[in-house]
Amino acid sequence: MVRHTYDCQAGCPVESTLQIISGKWKSVILFHLIKNGTERFGDLQRQMKDCSHRMLALQLKELENDGVLIKTIYPVIPPKTEYRLTSFGETLVPVIIAMEKWGRYYNSTHHEDESSQA
Repeated sequence: MVRHTYDCQAGCPVESTLQIISGKWKSVILFHLIKNGTERFGDLQRQMKDCSHRMLALQLKELENDGVLIKTIYPVIPPKTEYRLTSFGETLVPVIIAMEKWGRYYNSTHHEDESSQA
């Protein structure tokens, strides 16, 4: 059997991708933005009940700094803030969708393995 080796160290494309999307809530934020388009901060917070206000703000800021999403603040009272993917962020759509599909596959096979061991 031929064993493949991959040279993936700091700076490799996989590592670069993981740096952008890693973070406890970043992939969840991206999933919601892909699924729903533009989202307001409060809407994201309601959908991500276990994510604190501070953590959500931090993860959104990091994604904004990486050029993945754009924050739009409307000059109204009360303030209205929306987030959406940039065109660069939209290039992550197939990555996140592939992760969702793989996660569904893993969860279905993992749970079957656990129930067969019981």
